[in-house]
Amino acid sequence: MTIDTTNMCSHLQHKLFEEDGIYHPLWIAMQDDAEVTAVVRSRQLHIYRNGKKILILAGKSAPKVLREDILCEMLQL
Repeated sequence: MTIDTTNMCSHLQHKLFEEDGIYHPLWIAMQDDAEVTAVVRSRQLHIYRNGKKILILAGKSAPKVLREDILCEMLQL
């Protein structure tokens, strides 16, 4: 999975892509899941499964869980 990170919040980039980031395990799991897509909107990462939005990750604010999903269970809240 590749996403355009040019408009992504730098805090979110660190949390998602760096090995010590709290969302990094989630990012690794997303790579192996063919049903999951993601897009950057308003500096946040919007995550979809089968076309339905399940999660929004932001850099400084708490993640917004929109639907119950295995990826949401991986979050360290």
